[in-house]
Amino acid sequence: MCRVVDLRQAVLAKNDASAEELRAHLTARGTAVVNLLSSPGSGKTALLEQELLRARERSVPVAALSADLATENDAARLARSGVPVKQVLTDGLCHLEAGMLAGHLDGWLPDDTRLLFVENVGNLVCPASYDLGETLRVTLASVTEGEDKPLKYPTAFGLAHLVVVTKTDIAEAVGFDEAAFRANVEQVNPGVEVVLTSARRGQGVGALLDRALAAADGAPLHAPVMARLPQHHGHTHEPDGHPHTHPEATGTMAHTPS
Repeated sequence: MCRVVDLRQAVLAKNDASAEELRAHLTARGTAVVNLLSSPGSGKTALLEQELLRARERSVPVAALSADLATENDAARLARSGVPVKQVLTDGLCHLEAGMLAGHLDGWLPDDTRLLFVENVGNLVCPASYDLGETLRVTLASVTEGEDKPLKYPTAFGLAHLVVVTKTDIAEAVGFDEAAFRANVEQVNPGVEVVLTSARRGQGVGALLDRALAAADGAPLHAPVMARLPQHHGHTHEPDGHPHTHPEATGTMAHTPS
């Protein structure tokens, strides 16, 4: 058991080092990464497509990278926005890693990119443990997934700088309890902002872009309490808006069993 834990810590430590290197490189060139985490079928792609369209309308230079185990379906949908899009097939791997992301950006990402949206593999377990060198980490959940999702996946929600609820146009039909969901988010990530969206009706569309631009400009971000706990190792953001690894965070961002 100890050897398994040691190996996991070594893998995550290597990833953290790669993430810091990538973050420094992208920051120097003026690019901020937005890491989007969610379950499969959450509506992440539909919302992201609308956000990319909004960015293009506002002449914000953005790009998107979509990761999946198979198919290029999501990249094809996102490409309809007219912005640079790349599909990454993970060949069975359930998450992206910082080194993997860096390799796919090399020679592809346009020099003037202000925001890079990374649509992580649809999974709330493995991706939650891996820092991708992001400036902003966003966890999404649809109204169809149940109000207890944050409690079932505390690491994914507990390390988010922003939580987004999708498909609110069907909230009433599926009996979504917004108050209960917000209470559960607050339990694992006190103080984090929760944004309600509907890609179909346009509710909240543009909010993600606004938050991402603010983060890219150095606005202070929410600092998740979980990121400062000893068992979690990863970056948070200080009041000046810059990434900072807390000295007390000497463990790993290992996932919490769901």
